[in-house]
Parts: sequence; structure tokens; C-alpha cells
Amino acid sequence: MTGLGWFAAIIVGALAGWIAEKIMKSDMGLLMNIVLGILGAVVLNAILFAIIGSTLGGWIGQLIIGIIGACLLIWVWRMVRGRSA
Repeated sequence: MTGLGWFAAIIVGALAGWIAEKIMKSDMGLLMNIVLGILGAVVLNAILFAIIGSTLGGWIGQLIIGIIGACLLIWVWRMVRGRSA
């Protein structure tokens, strides 16, 4: 399986982070959207690979993984922030 490359990962990560921001109704900037989208994709890809030995490929697959992963990261952040406040 081949990766998307850095430029494509930034584009897909930004789009995934923006969609996750809208789904989770959070208020973040462009940079945080990119970071959450990329980190979400990395984290969820690692989890999927550990569980089933494979992950979704291509732009659409990575976009879906990035959205779900970013939503999970937003949820975890809210849980951590809520407990510390």
C-alpha cells in the first residue's frame, strides 16, 4: 500500500479536520484542523492496522479515517479538559 505523500496528507488532513470540527461543533482554526486531521488519521490507522492488519487506502479512505480519528481526538480532548476543569 502506498501513502498519500506530505502535500496530499496536509490537504486531506485539513479537510478531515474541518469536517470533524463541523460534526463535533467545536471552534478551531485552520492549523488545528490540519493537525487533528493528520493525527486522527495516524492514530486510527495504527489502531485499525493492529486490530485487522490493514487500513483503508486512497484519498477517500484516508479522508474517512481522518474524520473519524479527528472526531475521536476532539472527544478525548473534551473528556480530559472537562475532568481537569
